[in-house]
Amino acid sequence: MSGHLQREIENLKKKLLALGAFVEESVQKAVTAISERNAAAAREVIESDPEIDKMEIDIEEDCLKVLALHQPVAIDLRFIVAVLKINNDLERIGDLAVNIAERAAFLATQERVDIPFDFVGMASKAKTMLARSLDALINGDTELAHSVCAADDEVDQINREMYYQIQDGIRNNPEQMVCLLHLLSVSRHLERIADHATNIAEDVIYMIAGEIVRHRVEEFTQKRS
Repeated sequence: MSGHLQREIENLKKKLLALGAFVEESVQKAVTAISERNAAAAREVIESDPEIDKMEIDIEEDCLKVLALHQPVAIDLRFIVAVLKINNDLERIGDLAVNIAERAAFLATQERVDIPFDFVGMASKAKTMLARSLDALINGDTELAHSVCAADDEVDQINREMYYQIQDGIRNNPEQMVCLLHLLSVSRHLERIADHATNIAEDVIYMIAGEIVRHRVEEFTQKRS
């Protein structure tokens, strides 16, 4: 690898990490807005979305420039391809944070609906998956990436439990149906954030090992158990 290409790759890593940190902060603020009924925090998330979009476009343009100027091969080419895909996943997570914030802004104007569900805990699991997938990228750690993939089932299960709790809530308190459906939407958005974190981990595995692991998470989990 030429020195110039190495610098370009390191620059891409820094930009991708900066985008990842920004997106993580947006998710945290959106969940805080839900749990604390904080409309101001929700607006901050919504208003910061254009900056995430700008960062995503900037990274994509840098990737295309590297491809055109350096024509990387082997692991360097896989890295650029992975960055393009991960960049898109991070932008989508930013959009999901905005969706959660919009629900939070509405719920802040309504009476509180109490259900036995830990949004902060679910969000923490999804954010941990995101952080670990980015750590796996920077450190070239396929084992860590595999652990992210395996963790997705747990978040899926939490989302299913939320669905049944909302069903019961609507049945017992039909007058709260609109608010309960907004809460169900938040749960679904958090589950999608975990899915995008899994996508990132799968791309990391491909980048490092040249191995496509989509649809093989269950097999990996069984091998480790």
